[in-house]
Amino acid sequence: MKRIKLTILLALLLVTNLQAQVASQFVTTDGSQFILEGKPYYYIGANYWYGAILGSTGEAGNQERLLQELDFMKRNGITNLRILAGAQGPNDQPYRVSPALEMAPGEYNDTLLAGLDFLLAEMGKRNMKAVLYFNNSWEWSGGYGQYLNWNGYGDIPYALANNNDWAGFMNYVGQFLNCEPCKSQFANHVKFMLNRTNQFTNKKYTEDPTIMSWQIANEPRAFSKENLPAYELWISSTAALIKSIDKQHLVSTGSEGSHGTEGSLEDYKRIHADSNIDYVTMHIWPKNWGWLDAKNIGGTIDKAIANTKEYMDQHMAVARDLQKPIVMEEFGLPRDQHTYNLKDKTTYRDKYYSYVFDRVLQSARAGGELAGCNFWAFSGTARPNPAREFWASGDDLMGDPPQEEQGLNSVFDQDSTIPIIKKYADAIQKETKKGKSKK
Repeated sequence: MKRIKLTILLALLLVTNLQAQVASQFVTTDGSQFILEGKPYYYIGANYWYGAILGSTGEAGNQERLLQELDFMKRNGITNLRILAGAQGPNDQPYRVSPALEMAPGEYNDTLLAGLDFLLAEMGKRNMKAVLYFNNSWEWSGGYGQYLNWNGYGDIPYALANNNDWAGFMNYVGQFLNCEPCKSQFANHVKFMLNRTNQFTNKKYTEDPTIMSWQIANEPRAFSKENLPAYELWISSTAALIKSIDKQHLVSTGSEGSHGTEGSLEDYKRIHADSNIDYVTMHIWPKNWGWLDAKNIGGTIDKAIANTKEYMDQHMAVARDLQKPIVMEEFGLPRDQHTYNLKDKTTYRDKYYSYVFDRVLQSARAGGELAGCNFWAFSGTARPNPAREFWASGDDLMGDPPQEEQGLNSVFDQDSTIPIIKKYADAIQKETKKGKSKK
């Protein structure tokens, strides 16, 4: 009898130990730090929105390229990838990701779902982490605009097709936050994805530690001060929905920061104080925001860095007050002469990236709240089509979405930026291994 009890006890201890090991593989938070395998987790990552498409065996799929690029990123210290988990269809729209994952409400492209499964399985083999976002306030993956179109709000007024009328486009997509059928269809998409099981690993998505965070959207916005209450309610209810299904993974918004809340740092802070939102995000686009002159990048780069410092400082202060980590999960810069090919150097981009990377390194040394960054964007072995500036079916997928010039903000495998990434990633990993925390 004693031997049986001892055997049962040992079995229980083994199960408990295995459960603890699995739990430690999930990224969690402890105050303003991420924790992974019992130590603070700081990182340099990339935006790799098209990864699931490459992972598929269908149109635009290229598993050989995907595996090559995952290995390349791993070797160079890029271990955290921010990935699109669902472009909304149809596939005949301009300036849009193709093929789409959700062709119509609740109708999915199984080949692309398998592509996401494959991507996550391969990332898991390499101990990489994924941030998966469900929606998009911009046109390039459907998002807000496609939900509105599905629910009778008319054709999407693409800005590039209407003399760069971004105001008209933003007025249109701002209606999403007050469209109940739109939000209901989006909630169904979230539930569908959260209840998926990976066909390659047989793990439920909710039980896969390769996934670091579920993210509500890419740059969710209210698009007007009047919409801010509806925006806040939607963010809060979506975060609560995710947590009701999946209590193991982190939840984030994908917000740009105050730039995404009509300039209000106060609203940004209040929205991210929600207990179902585990960490804070910020994005910075120096050229788009008027901090960098595309015709004089060298002469305005210092101004861009000074403004970046101020923006980062403001948002890191919010994270400290909320006692949550913060990630700089989008930032990019054109090449020196603002051309779209690898002959153009990346001197000023490298300077800008070095500034951001060094901020993360200093935070890792101090046990600070700036936990990581994801540059925009990794394009790896892809190359722009010399015959045209914008993407067309059959061209290489790269980090610049279809509504942008291909190569605009891309980091290619041969760029001088890569050794800089590796240098800082290695330094950050050395600090992480020390296990320094605020406590």
